[in-house]
Amino acid sequence: MNTGNIAFIIICTGLVFIMTPALAFFYGGLSRQKNILNTMMMSICTLGLASVIWILIGYSLSFSGTGLFIGNLDKLFFQHVSMTKGDGIPEGLFAAFQMMFALITSAILTGSVAGRMRFSAIFLFLAVWLVVVYAPMAHMVWGGGFLDQIGSVDFAGGNVVHISSGISGLVLAIVLGKRKEVEHIPHNIPFIVLGTGLLWLGWFGFNAGSALAADGLAIHALLTTNTAAAAAMLSWMGLEKLVNGKPSIVGACTGAVVGLVAITPGAGFISMQSALLTGVLVSPVCYYGIRFVKEKLGFDDALDAFGCHGIGGIFGGIITGIFADPSVGGRSGLIFGQTDLFVAQLLSIVITIAFAGTMSFIIISIIKKLIPLRVSELDELQGMDQCEHNEQAYNTVLGLDLD
Repeated sequence: MNTGNIAFIIICTGLVFIMTPALAFFYGGLSRQKNILNTMMMSICTLGLASVIWILIGYSLSFSGTGLFIGNLDKLFFQHVSMTKGDGIPEGLFAAFQMMFALITSAILTGSVAGRMRFSAIFLFLAVWLVVVYAPMAHMVWGGGFLDQIGSVDFAGGNVVHISSGISGLVLAIVLGKRKEVEHIPHNIPFIVLGTGLLWLGWFGFNAGSALAADGLAIHALLTTNTAAAAAMLSWMGLEKLVNGKPSIVGACTGAVVGLVAITPGAGFISMQSALLTGVLVSPVCYYGIRFVKEKLGFDDALDAFGCHGIGGIFGGIITGIFADPSVGGRSGLIFGQTDLFVAQLLSIVITIAFAGTMSFIIISIIKKLIPLRVSELDELQGMDQCEHNEQAYNTVLGLDLD
């Protein structure tokens, strides 16, 4: 065993784990004060739910067998998963690293339905979604399945993580309908800053760790990740300055996140120059994409899960097909005179959107027949924390001590 690689991936696994509670802070800060605990709970619950499902069946369906669309049950309950042997690193460590991707992906989609969906309904949806959407996507992309065989690439989760969660979140938002109180100002901006910083840190494990070795490709992925995030932050700030007259810290944080999203599929395939350009361009794409979804289409993507992750992931997949550099990851994009990868990227994105969207609609439609999806209008107006969890985040309201 290569102890250096093992140590590196163990650290990266921990970094990716941190991303889920980081997202809870990011989403919690964006939410209304009366809904912060419910919003954070929808993310935090995946630490338990996705971890157990991954051990029971998720890993086996994702990374066993030779099926085109889904694995088999050979590694149910982690049977036959070696802790000492594997391709480069022990398979058990690879499985643990991939488990963290399942955690953060399922947490991302909950941002679309914040402020109105019953916790029991979203919990049930996530349990089924991990098995029938996430596992097949992971197998098709990283388990030797269909999207891998058509020649598409996804270094760390553009299709598997961001597009699938963004599209699924949008489907849930459409089925649920709008909140009663749609417009609001984020109630805790320091939480957003904290969440962004921890997400940015965790993303180094997310992308650099996807090299699965402590080598030059991991270093390259780390640098492209940071470069795209930094450029996207500055790009969003500049756009806000032009549009609104002043840059905002919420905008700066959002820009960093969409930069991280966009570089994810190509972190180990594109050059540093292309990473910089990716960051510059993704911010206006997501900025106007979010406004289009909310203002023109009227969908209530509450915390912009689709706007940031869905649109950002789609953009990143396309950019990878354009700028993939053979000297970095061995694949050539459009600018190097090759069309095969670009066509494969477009096809993989269309398939991901169709599969994740259709399956999510089927899942939520079945759940809708079993249990109510939304809380009552009165409970929604009073706050999700109290009605769903019988808790409140703060002991003061308007400066009055409730104790």
